[in-house]
Amino acid sequence: MSDYLSPLLQWPGAVPADAPDTGVALHYGDPLGEQRRAVESAGLFDGSHRAILLVPGEDRLGWLHAICSQHLSELADGQSRQALVLSPNGHVEQHWVVTEFDGQIWLDTEPGQADEVLNYLLKMRFLKRVEPVVATADWALLALSGAGAEQVLAAAGLPRPEERAAALAGGGFIRHRAGRYELMLARTELAGWADRLRSAGATPAGTWAAAALRIERREPRFGLDTDHRTLPHEAGWINQAVHLDKGCYRGQETVARVQNMGQAPRRLVLLHLSGDTEQLPAPGSPVERDGRVVGFVGTAVSHYEYGPIALAIVKRALSSQDQLVVSGHSALIDAADAEAHRPEGFAGRSARGATSV
Repeated sequence: MSDYLSPLLQWPGAVPADAPDTGVALHYGDPLGEQRRAVESAGLFDGSHRAILLVPGEDRLGWLHAICSQHLSELADGQSRQALVLSPNGHVEQHWVVTEFDGQIWLDTEPGQADEVLNYLLKMRFLKRVEPVVATADWALLALSGAGAEQVLAAAGLPRPEERAAALAGGGFIRHRAGRYELMLARTELAGWADRLRSAGATPAGTWAAAALRIERREPRFGLDTDHRTLPHEAGWINQAVHLDKGCYRGQETVARVQNMGQAPRRLVLLHLSGDTEQLPAPGSPVERDGRVVGFVGTAVSHYEYGPIALAIVKRALSSQDQLVVSGHSALIDAADAEAHRPEGFAGRSARGATSV
């Protein structure tokens, strides 16, 4: 769907986003206000550009369990998990959100990754009774978050799922994941459901708002906040997308070695940027200390409270006292991420109360 354009781009004020979010809105005219309303009331996020795959077949759970980092063999109907595909050396190659629903697996991943994921699944199928297919043309995602999200659901006549996804009229489901409600919808119903949620009180919010709130949560995004040698420990994915008590899978030896014998050489942190230049760092921009590269920046945006912030993967020993430079910006590590030897998988507390550079 390289030429995809969401129907929500027709809404007033919509400004298109760039890659990798081509096809949906960067914002709808008020990017900072959208962030605030997505926290204090209810924000509606367009995830319709994400890649969707379906995996039917009676062997699906045990088979997926064996080829990814997550424990999936006993996944119950309506349950969701994050999962990773690792290289033989333990580096992250794919990130999935997996939901078992209505007798099949629904797998959503980053935009443009459908073919890569499908090729991996087909390569690993062997003689298993599974039939993975790309279903992005048929299904799409919307997300709802904020203090008023439940009131919006009620006003729209939608169920409020807790531990397990609930069915939607007309097909698909709604799940509660990572503090937000996510709707898997028939693509033909996308515009209608979006209008319904907006009429129920949700504020449209673009990828700018989504990124700002995600950075605050220290929630990395595969391909933006990771590089070709990122380990799960470095990105805080242990216990979130990696199960430490399951059988063997590709890359498992590296995960076990880091977990049992030492610490990963790098870690994910939130950076506060000085705003010395108007141009924010591009993904992959080097983080420097005293002229030496000590990491790289992933997502960088302006936050409605903290100004310019970014996620970065940096050398573990760095602290909040280190004076850093990123693409002309002075930068400091957020105080919540100051501990050089914090527990693996720690995602950081909220940046609220932190002091910007």
